Amino acid sequence: MVSISLPVPTAGKMSRREFLRLSSLAAAALMAGCATNPVTGRSQLMLVSEDEEIQIDKQNAPYQFSADYGTVQDKRLNDYIDRTGKNIVAQSHRTHMPYNFHVVNAIYVNAYAFPGGTIACTRGILLSLDNEAELSALLGHELGHVNARHTAEQMSKGMLTQAVVGGLAVAAGTQGAVYGNLASQLGQFGAGALLAHYSRDNERQADALGMEYIVRAGYSSQGMVGLMDVLRSMGKHKPSAIELMFATHPMSDERYRTAVETADTKYKSAKSKPMYRERYMDNTAKLRGQKAAIDEMQKGQKEMAANSFSAADVHLRKAIKLAPNDYTALIMMSMSQLVQKKWTVGRQYAEMAQKVYPAEAQAYHLSGFAKIQLKDFEGALEEFSGYDQKLPGNPNIIFFKGYSYEGMKKYPQAGREYQHYLQFTQQGDYARHAHQRLREWSARGYI
Repeated sequence: MVSISLPVPTAGKMSRREFLRLSSLAAAALMAGCATNPVTGRSQLMLVSEDEEIQIDKQNAPYQFSADYGTVQDKRLNDYIDRTGKNIVAQSHRTHMPYNFHVVNAIYVNAYAFPGGTIACTRGILLSLDNEAELSALLGHELGHVNARHTAEQMSKGMLTQAVVGGLAVAAGTQGAVYGNLASQLGQFGAGALLAHYSRDNERQADALGMEYIVRAGYSSQGMVGLMDVLRSMGKHKPSAIELMFATHPMSDERYRTAVETADTKYKSAKSKPMYRERYMDNTAKLRGQKAAIDEMQKGQKEMAANSFSAADVHLRKAIKLAPNDYTALIMMSMSQLVQKKWTVGRQYAEMAQKVYPAEAQAYHLSGFAKIQLKDFEGALEEFSGYDQKLPGNPNIIFFKGYSYEGMKKYPQAGREYQHYLQFTQQGDYARHAHQRLREWSARGYI
C-alpha cells in the first residue's frame, strides 16, 4: 500500500491569447491581493487572508501533531512552554493572533509554526537547549515567521505562479524526510508538506524579530546567540539529528555571526539580562530524565531511515526498557515490526501504545493496519473508527474503513466509504482499488 498523492493537474500548451488572459487575471490578483506587512509596514503580495491563515492552521496542525506522536503528557512542561511563548507574544507585532505553544513527543530536533499561530517544539530540541533565554529565542524565531506572514506570503506567490501557468498544485504531506518511506508503506498521512520551507531571507528576518522580541520580554540577547551556536554545532557534529530542521530552516555560520554582532551592538545593553537557566532546568527535569531513552530512540530512528530495521529494533528495545511507557518508543517499534511484516508483534506494540496514550490517534491506525493484514477486518474497522473519533478527516482512514467493510463482505457500507475517499483523490493505488470495486459491485447489483 502507498500513501496518498493528491492530483496535480498539468496544463497543456496555451495560446498567446490564453496566456495574456491568465496573465491579466494574475495582474488583477496582484493589485487586489496586496497587503501591508505587519512587521515592515511595506506593501506585499498577499492572497491569503488572516482568517484563512487561522483556518489552515486549525485544519492541519492536529495531523502534524499526531505525526509527531502527539503532545507530551507532561502537563507541567507543556504549560511552561505555553507560558513562555505567550510572554513573548506580548512583545510581537500580531498580538491578536490565537497563539498556542506545545511540546510534541517527536525525538528529532525541530520546531515549527503554522500560519495561524500554532507553534510546536520537539522533545529532541528541548534536550539540546541550556536555558530559558535560548528557549525564548527558539519560540521568538517561530513567532517571527508568523508575524512576518512568511508562510502566507509563500502560498500567495505560489498561487500567482500557478495561475499564470494555468495549473493548481495540491500536496499531501507525510511525516517528514525521516519517515517518508515508512509512511508510504503504512499509508500514513500528516501535514508536513504544509509547513513552510523558509528562504534564507525569511530566516534572517525571523532571527532579527526573535531577538527583538526576547529582549523586549526581558531576556538576554545571548539567548539567540546560544541558540544559533547550538544549531550550528549540531549541524556540524550530528547532521542526521538535525537534517529535518535544516530542510525547513536553513542554517549557516552567517546566522550565528549575525546574532553575535547584533547582540554586541544593537542589543549590547541587553547582554546582561537574565538567562533563567535554573528555571529551565526545573521545568525540564522530567524530560531530561528521559534523555537516555530518547538517545536510543534517535539511534533507532536513524537505522529505520536507512531501512536497517533489525538494528533499529535493538535500540528501540533498549529505549522501551528504559522508558516502558514512552508512547513514541512503542509506536516506533510497532512501525518497525509492521514494515518487517511481523503483523502480530506490530499489533501488540500498537495496542500497548494505545493504553499508554489513549487520546492519541496514531496507535489506532497502526493497530488497524496490522489487523487488516491478519484478516481481522471487524477488529480493524473498530480501530479505524477509534482513530476517526480522535482525528476525523484523514482520507487514508476513510479508505481503510472501506477496505475493512469489504473484508467483512458488507459491500454497501464499503461502497459509501470508497465513494467518500474518492472525493479526496482520483489517483494512486487506493483510488484505483476503490474505482474497481465500485464498478464491480455496481455491475453485480451489490450497491
